[in-house]
Amino acid sequence: MSQQYDAPFIAVEGPIGVGKTSLATMLAHYFNYKLLKEIVDENPFLSKFYENIAEWSFQTEMFFLCNRYKQLEDTYDNNLSRGKAVVSDYHIFKNLLFAKQTLKQDHFDKYDRIYRILTNDLPRPNIIIHLHASLPTLLNRIEQRGRLMEQAIDPKYLQQLSDDYHQFIKDHQRVYPDIPILSFNGDKLDFVNNKDDFNRIVDQVVELVKKQELLF
Repeated sequence: MSQQYDAPFIAVEGPIGVGKTSLATMLAHYFNYKLLKEIVDENPFLSKFYENIAEWSFQTEMFFLCNRYKQLEDTYDNNLSRGKAVVSDYHIFKNLLFAKQTLKQDHFDKYDRIYRILTNDLPRPNIIIHLHASLPTLLNRIEQRGRLMEQAIDPKYLQQLSDDYHQFIKDHQRVYPDIPILSFNGDKLDFVNNKDDFNRIVDQVVELVKKQELLF
């Protein structure tokens, strides 16, 4: 059973390069919510992972899991339990998504047991925003932001990840039908440079917050 709270907890999710952090940052600023950003650059295994997924996947995923667990635990204690709203640029369910794609079966079985123990009572978002885009758009944005370690990403890996996100979102809706999901196509929306596109997202978020009778 996840911990209970009445404040909005919005998680923005989607594949690498789709704009999760940009949107989460903009929403946090607009609503004056706490911004929770996933740890990426601090992961000492990530650059090696992109070069050799099979060799470094377990270390990479365990680092992310432990850090996200600690972040979410602190977020509940310092914000959600005190009625302070949060916007996050990730949902911890992504850990299983990545792990299923990259880990050998015996490693995944161990990882899955640890994941379920750690996440059993963590706070779950009460609104999820799913961003998706075509492979050319994702590759273009990855190139534009210029993270050296990401330039080695295999396009096939990125496409599979994007497909897996679509399936995982469907699975999440089935398991947690009470958590609404907003889905936006990054090929058609430019919320960073187009104010109308951003306001469209804001309007739908406001509608869900009011519908769930959450505290602004």
